[in-house]
Amino acid sequence: MMSIPDKRTKLAGILALAPVIPVITIEDAAQAVPLARALIAGGLRVIEITLRTQAGRAAARAIIEEVPDAVVGIGTVLTPADYDRAARLGAAFAISPGLSIDLLDAANEGELPFAPGVQTPSDLIACVTRGYELVKFFPAMPAGGLAALDALGGPFPTVRFCPTGGINAGNAAQWLAHKKVVALGGSWIAPAADITAGAWSAIEQRARAAAALR
Repeated sequence: MMSIPDKRTKLAGILALAPVIPVITIEDAAQAVPLARALIAGGLRVIEITLRTQAGRAAARAIIEEVPDAVVGIGTVLTPADYDRAARLGAAFAISPGLSIDLLDAANEGELPFAPGVQTPSDLIACVTRGYELVKFFPAMPAGGLAALDALGGPFPTVRFCPTGGINAGNAAQWLAHKKVVALGGSWIAPAADITAGAWSAIEQRARAAAALR
């Protein structure tokens, strides 16, 4: 069984592959493969497929099976059952907008690297006492932005963050310049309207711009 430090190291290696992780909410699994190819062509290999839609799991499975260069994570993991589903899909990691003690403990017992979502010092205490030092800060802008990240970072010097929520092309560079930030999650690279329209060239261009941020 992979140890907690080993899972943390593996997750850090995944998040180091690109400065921005596209956060994808997809309604039609048939669009998943061309979408993934557009993102990879733009330089973003790590892709988070959320479980917000019925098509999410099928979309993730299609990318995992047909686009070997993609590193697929499963997002919107809310329960231990969601975590288990992500592992069975063959995902590279799982990520959540928040946490519960049951979810943290289940992910510690599993093999799949996991990033819980945090917003408060109490969230971070629950995480660090269980070995989680790489977490998602969500929703980053509504939760106080960079000032909140500064405040949270002080009492938790070993923690690093993947901020997501309200981040866009206009402010991404500011977030990436923060010493506590390892990567960003962002939905601006592949908005739902462009996915539905099959606007792969526009998505590739945004991915290329995001990949050049660091």
